[in-house]
Amino acid sequence: MGIVSGAQPRPGMLRAAAAFLILFAVYQTSEGLQTVFAPDSPVGPALMIFALLLAWPLGRWLGWRGYDAYGLDRRPQSFALLAAGMILSALAFLASRSLGSAMGLYSPSDGIAAASVGFLAFAVLSTFIPSITEDILTRGFLLRSVPAQLTAVSYVVGSALLYTVNHIWRFDWGMSEQIRLFCLGLAYGAAAWRWRNLWAAVALHWGWNLTNALASELMPTDTLSTDAARYLSAAVNLAMLAIVLLLPRPSEQQNSQ
Repeated sequence: MGIVSGAQPRPGMLRAAAAFLILFAVYQTSEGLQTVFAPDSPVGPALMIFALLLAWPLGRWLGWRGYDAYGLDRRPQSFALLAAGMILSALAFLASRSLGSAMGLYSPSDGIAAASVGFLAFAVLSTFIPSITEDILTRGFLLRSVPAQLTAVSYVVGSALLYTVNHIWRFDWGMSEQIRLFCLGLAYGAAAWRWRNLWAAVALHWGWNLTNALASELMPTDTLSTDAARYLSAAVNLAMLAIVLLLPRPSEQQNSQ
């Protein structure tokens, strides 16, 4: 699923690099404001929304129909893929939290929130926009708009490395966080490549982040061993990677529709 039929644009490397750097600069400015410099300011979230909107004209500049530049389309099959992937990712997150609790990595904490409509809407939007924007940046460009022939391994590993490096504001979190991010990136990148559709990666990424946000409010826990919890998260995502690789591969006819 996912590849649009017909001739595909082949933007030059300089143009593709320029588009990437423009989006990268806006995204990192937003992340820096939200995580380090001004976490209470609305400017950071506003810039994240701007980055997502900016990706559309950049896609046009690269010769595609907007978000098609990154493997995002509006076909019903893609939204079915999104729903299925989110369910898989949510189950994986809950499995990680359950295993961690059984291993003594988490303990219940006080302060359970009410699941109001406003809270649910905020959780959906506040996890969807950063997730899809980062997927465009770290996986979408490589999937469609980089004028280079990538193999499955080079794409998955390359996008996982790019995803890890993209978290520049977490470089001081330690090696366990970098390993966790790389393993998450492997699962997300493999999904995007296997279906040639960025919605597959968005599904796993957004599903994980949304479930985390909901669980943090509705089933709050204290982390007793941060490094061990990160390594467990990495292991669960490697298991999700295996599931992605074992799922039936779409036919070439489906890919061309």
